Amino acid sequence: QVQLVESGGGLVQAGGSLRLSCAASGRTFSSYAMGWFRQAPGKEREFVTTISWSGASTYYADSVKGRFTISRDNAKNTVYLQMNSLKPEDTAVYYCAATTLLGSPALLGDEYDYWGQGTQVTVSS
Repeated sequence: QVQLVESGGGLVQAGGSLRLSCAASGRTFSSYAMGWFRQAPGKEREFVTTISWSGASTYYADSVKGRFTISRDNAKNTVYLQMNSLKPEDTAVYYCAATTLLGSPALLGDEYDYWGQGTQVTVSS
């Protein structure tokens, strides 16, 4: 079992920045690739970004490429999402997730084994 707890969400003006954190406990954190997803009101959950177990490989949705950066610190059992140049359309609940899937980046929610409870990000115009 892996427990994931997100933090760092909040209210920010358009153009601003936020840094989300996801702290993991339980089994060896470095065994998992990690991902961030988001779900806006009335919309389906969507993939944001993922990072390999070592941190060497990352993949981003086109909508956030160049603005968001995922990173991880395996010594601290934590994955981060740095969000810059935020837009109102980035408003959503953001979830971190863990997967044992190796190789190709995991882009689908069904490929993830563990999920956090989510943190709200609201971007005002």
